Amino acid sequence: MTSNGSTPIQHRYDFVLLFDVANGNPNGDPDAGNAPRTDPETGHGLVSDVSLKRKIRNFVALDRHDPETGQPAPGYDLYVKHRGVLERYHQQAYDALGLDSSAKGKGKGEQVDRARQWMCQTFYDVRTFGAVMSTGINCGQVRGPVQLAFARSLDPITSLEQSITRKAVTTEAEAQKQIDNHGMVTGTMGRKEIVPYGLYEVHGFISPHLAADTGFSQADLSLLWRALTLMFEHDRSASRGEMASRKLVVFEHESPLGDAPAHTLFRRVHAALRDPAAPPRRFEDYAVEVETSALPAGITVHEML
Repeated sequence: MTSNGSTPIQHRYDFVLLFDVANGNPNGDPDAGNAPRTDPETGHGLVSDVSLKRKIRNFVALDRHDPETGQPAPGYDLYVKHRGVLERYHQQAYDALGLDSSAKGKGKGEQVDRARQWMCQTFYDVRTFGAVMSTGINCGQVRGPVQLAFARSLDPITSLEQSITRKAVTTEAEAQKQIDNHGMVTGTMGRKEIVPYGLYEVHGFISPHLAADTGFSQADLSLLWRALTLMFEHDRSASRGEMASRKLVVFEHESPLGDAPAHTLFRRVHAALRDPAAPPRRFEDYAVEVETSALPAGITVHEML
């Protein structure tokens, strides 16, 4: 049983999410001056799984926030969050269970298993994505039932470098250095990079066998679908431009082991430019279709967007 009393999911799921960006940077690469991530061989844009998980976590934090207490709802706290200190959460597990954490990193057997279970019940992202919690105070390791691949744009993207100016300065000394012949502060030049438009595709996988281990429930799954469809609506910033989830296609398997290979199901989602000679600038420039005929036995398709 899970922390909210429901049972773990029983079916396997594979899904495809199409999302887009207009005039923004969907995922900067810190090794390239925070320019949009790209595949250097093909020019296709990339968005990391870590970036997408961050947006899911942010949505869960908003959706499961209790306005009366100012705290997350029971079972929906987050392990990986802004300015979080992971070892503090490990200590919370030991304190809540009355376990001895004095031998840091050396916990064994039953107490680590109990701490691991507490972490799964308490933190949504642990029972969803998994976590390595064996550093410092040992809470074990969790392999999460929900896994995401890197997202890739359907077509090559063009990164446009834009010059920007900050008219305010930080200090008086800086102001004195930037005064022009008219006694005005000239400002500081900067640069930012944007993608005019890109439609990205990401694949996801959900295992009921791993869900049974972490307690990932049907309620958790429903929250994941909500997060995937709405996460960009609550993650706005000037640098990211306009991002939106455009299509979410879920393939549900009747068998826990699966009724068809995931890659054959993903090929049923078709997205192609209506005019290959024109650069895309909006979602409507693509024709998107989901092939639902002659499905393998045991497969049900859900189009959630």
